[in-house]
Amino acid sequence: MFDAIRAGADHRDLLFMITWRDIRIKYKQSVMGFLWAIFMPMIIVAAGIVIKLAFAVISEEPLKMIDVVTISVKSLPWAFFVASLRFASNSLVSNANLVTKIYFPRLIFPVSAVASQLFDFAIASVVLVVILSVLKVGISIYLLWVPVLLTILILIGIGMGLFFSAANLFFRDVKYLVEVILTFAIFFTPVFYDADMFGKWKTLMMINPVAPVLEGLRDVVVLHQSPDPFWTAYAAIVAVVGLLVSFVFFTRMEPLFAESI
Repeated sequence: MFDAIRAGADHRDLLFMITWRDIRIKYKQSVMGFLWAIFMPMIIVAAGIVIKLAFAVISEEPLKMIDVVTISVKSLPWAFFVASLRFASNSLVSNANLVTKIYFPRLIFPVSAVASQLFDFAIASVVLVVILSVLKVGISIYLLWVPVLLTILILIGIGMGLFFSAANLFFRDVKYLVEVILTFAIFFTPVFYDADMFGKWKTLMMINPVAPVLEGLRDVVVLHQSPDPFWTAYAAIVAVVGLLVSFVFFTRMEPLFAESI
């Protein structure tokens, strides 16, 4: 295990090259260019606002600006997570020519898939900061939690990416299964609403490790308070344990990759 980690660290330059290649390919000859980085998050934000507006009309209450801000803050990391898992799960298959011809740690592919999505996330985050400034959302010391929460989300994405990318190499249906899961997962994740809305059923919602991250980002960015310590610790533990389990699974299966292409 430690040898595999050391080998991956030794190939960090290759990781950077593949990540940058993926970014260039994505935007090459693209009419919209970097606007694609904010397109999907904005679609999610728009969908969330429509849903919130519908509930506001039904309850005969006005749509609150804090709801719009909260949806915006949650939509960006959710869009990043979805894109990371989607590209990571298919990363080995899409790089089959390199997997079979050249030897280097194959975990570079799913990790680079997640890393390339960080580029889009960074662009979208700049736009979000501008929007929050226009809406006069203040800053506080609690923003120091943002890197911690995003790190947890990245670890979850890499862990799941390692597992599904290896599984997809042996069972190509996995890619479609991931698509189905991601399509419906937003309805079981507090993106358009807060987990507190579910009362005693909140625990079921928060079992999803992404949920505490999104709720935590709402707490620190919008409400200017610390994230829930229990659920934040839970998400961090699940992220680390999940990453370790997926890493072991990936490295155990790696010798069989070339035969399964």
